[in-house]
Amino acid sequence: MIRRVTVLFLAALLPLSAGAGQAQAAGYRYWAFWERDGTAWTYANQGPSLARPADGDVHGFRFSVSEDSADAAKPRGAADFGAICAKTPAADGTKRVALVIDFGTPADAPSGETPPAGRTACAQVPEDATTAEALASVAEPLRYDTNALLCAIAGYPKKGCGEQVSTDQNPAPAEEESEPDDSSGPSVGLLAGIAAVALLGAAAVWQTRRRG
Repeated sequence: MIRRVTVLFLAALLPLSAGAGQAQAAGYRYWAFWERDGTAWTYANQGPSLARPADGDVHGFRFSVSEDSADAAKPRGAADFGAICAKTPAADGTKRVALVIDFGTPADAPSGETPPAGRTACAQVPEDATTAEALASVAEPLRYDTNALLCAIAGYPKKGCGEQVSTDQNPAPAEEESEPDDSSGPSVGLLAGIAAVALLGAAAVWQTRRRG
């Protein structure tokens, strides 16, 4: 009788452990493209190969792991056109585009690679040039995949392109992980386990009395 109750107890706990194992989020490792709007970064609504900036625009690139555009990390550092292009005078038939290139953090880097220090550059290109062409003029080599997705800037990273990455490999800072739970008390999984044990115990007692 005890053996039968034990088997039932383990069977009741299996769905709980399976559910816990499935709670894994995933992101993608890639270069996000940003446009400067006044004093703030906005996620670009088109790729760098289609965007055609005007003279005086500031565009940025940030390498990171994120789930989507709403979760994407923004370029860090100064993003002032006047400062970035101070030493590049205007010239007829060309435009100047300030670029902010943020190679991300070690936590977001592919295995075995170290992100270079971030940089800024002033690209002076033909008036009809795209952001991709401006970037190529100051940060080669660039690498693209067969779908024209930007995979590497200035050779970083050496391999990979938009691959899916488990967020377990990029844990949040300790202070974020240790935030207290406002609900307090036992978890739903623990309560369900206690309830399962109670029900199985009652069933065992009832069956034992019935046979007695």
